[in-house]
Amino acid sequence: MGKLRWHCRRALLELDIVFQRFWSEVGDNLDDATLDVMENLLAEEDHDLWELVSGRRQSEDPQTQALLTRLRAA
Repeated sequence: MGKLRWHCRRALLELDIVFQRFWSEVGDNLDDATLDVMENLLAEEDHDLWELVSGRRQSEDPQTQALLTRLRAA
């Protein structure tokens, strides 16, 4: 999980803030399926990731969309 948490460090300050807040609130309680979704989400380029996290673009994958909703709520 430490490696995944490190990958949450992003070049965009906005993403950094969202992910750090999310990890501090729920990071230790994520199940393996959610961690897999997070890993796939973090493979996105920062600009594309911000589009998803900010809600400007929706994911077609329901699991990813659920994680994005949790990220926005954190």
